[in-house]
Amino acid sequence: MDALRPQDPARIGTYQLLGRLGAGGMGQVYLGRSPGGRLVAVKVIRDEISDHPETLARFRREAATVETVRSVYTAQLIEASLDASPYWLATEYVPGPTLRAAVRTGGPFPPDSALRLLAALAEGLAAVHVHGVTHRDLKPHNVILSPQGPQLIDFGIARGIEQSALTPEGMATGTPGYTAPEVLLGNEAGPAADVFALGATLAYTATGRPPFGTGDAASVSYRTVHEEIDLAGVRPDLAALIRMCVEKDPAERPAPAVVIALCGVDSPLASDDHYGALVRTAGAVLVPGAATTAPVASGGHAEPETDTVPARGTAAPTRRAEPGPADRPPVGPATAGTVGRRPRRGRIWAAVCAVAIAVPVTVWLLPETDGGGAGAAAEPGATVSGRPAASRSATEEKPKGPPDHIVNDRVSQDRWTLSDDPDQAALGSGGCDTDEVPESFPPSGLISTVSHTTGSDTASVSMRFEDAGEGKRPAPYYVSVGVRPPHETDRATGRPLRSGAKGIGFTSKPVDIYAHWSSGAVVRLKYPEDFRAHFGAKTLDAIPVGEDRGDWTVVIYRVDGGPKDYTPVVCNGFHA
Repeated sequence: MDALRPQDPARIGTYQLLGRLGAGGMGQVYLGRSPGGRLVAVKVIRDEISDHPETLARFRREAATVETVRSVYTAQLIEASLDASPYWLATEYVPGPTLRAAVRTGGPFPPDSALRLLAALAEGLAAVHVHGVTHRDLKPHNVILSPQGPQLIDFGIARGIEQSALTPEGMATGTPGYTAPEVLLGNEAGPAADVFALGATLAYTATGRPPFGTGDAASVSYRTVHEEIDLAGVRPDLAALIRMCVEKDPAERPAPAVVIALCGVDSPLASDDHYGALVRTAGAVLVPGAATTAPVASGGHAEPETDTVPARGTAAPTRRAEPGPADRPPVGPATAGTVGRRPRRGRIWAAVCAVAIAVPVTVWLLPETDGGGAGAAAEPGATVSGRPAASRSATEEKPKGPPDHIVNDRVSQDRWTLSDDPDQAALGSGGCDTDEVPESFPPSGLISTVSHTTGSDTASVSMRFEDAGEGKRPAPYYVSVGVRPPHETDRATGRPLRSGAKGIGFTSKPVDIYAHWSSGAVVRLKYPEDFRAHFGAKTLDAIPVGEDRGDWTVVIYRVDGGPKDYTPVVCNGFHA
């Protein structure tokens, strides 16, 4: 649990706020105390999105779902204020780490412990389904390990089985690697999709690795639909049960009651030695104003950001990283040289181009760096969130601020091209080929999205962090985005030439990507409105996408000083 910040309210409704439990896409979660001394988790919707109809609908649906689903496996709704801003709801406070934090801290579960957890979670899903509700975002982030057993949280996108989704056409709401194939392909989310997510969650629990590998959302989603789940090293009986849960055909998956029977557990999860050790060592924090002999365990009520993943056009896989989270070296002085290197970027990023409808073209998802849950201690060289500290040395003078622009004064080796595979090209999939760039690595947790609708003259780039709002705001990290057309720009007329592009293209004004760290807001740039080409003293407006058909390259540059001091950190693109 983090301390309250100056901008945080001291009280919501009748609840005194004691600290910050976490943050997510919709808002902030606080630890609160009622006048009578009861501890509650208070979720408050962010002001900047409180007037968005879909966001309010999701928030109200979450309150209705939590009120409807009364089970020992869900935190109970205590009170809600949904009629006027600030919108908030208060639920029972459940102490304990999230399953994700527990695995990252304590490693994979032993097979018998994993079976007990599987049975308990299946029982929790059965209790949810009996009310006619599907969770739709079950994953390790949304499971709290309480002393009595696991708790399902974050019903923000849950819905009644007969209800229609609030998700825009062509999009599937969920988390890559845990979203079922039928949801990705047709946005059909029934109870069987929850069983798929259950199996994927247990695969992570048993291996400590993402169930369908790492990488951008499109690649993970493609593997989810077309490839087998990663169960290397898992005991055969447990692996077989998980495979049943993640059958590609939803009709072939067992119901939660069948899963419980197949687990064959003969003792409660709460008495399991491994589970008990995780709960006991979750990391207690003192509540301000409470007696020093009454610590409160740091809870996992953070609301993880829910990713919207491509639905009907998932890209082919570009890589599958074998080492899981437990295998990654700690971020610190001893490994800084390894972590800080920029990996070879030859075709390791995928893209999906919209055909007829607008969908996110690309999602750049950097390796997860969960700091072990709320209240986790920072490793050397890292903040509480687990993000590597700024690479600037202690003796180096801090920058006074970014330049107004960066200069197009060099030949760029970054080039995105459409895939040679006809099937992948039809989806707009491609990648960047380059080895001749300075080594640099983007901040961990950065999720960047490029969007372009086929036939349009525009594109957009957005940047956010999956763990925004957690821990201290990192030092400024200035970036400029370069959007390069397929052909070189005539400096006299600003129009495309016949020769291939060589420079960095049209660039945006440098911004600090941590500027909205506290609120979790997205840094969004629109092309061509926010882009210009700077050739020394000459400046050209960006051309519409429709004026230069072909492969467009999009690069994020880190800006370290003057207008000529910048380094590429991420490359992607799209086909117009």
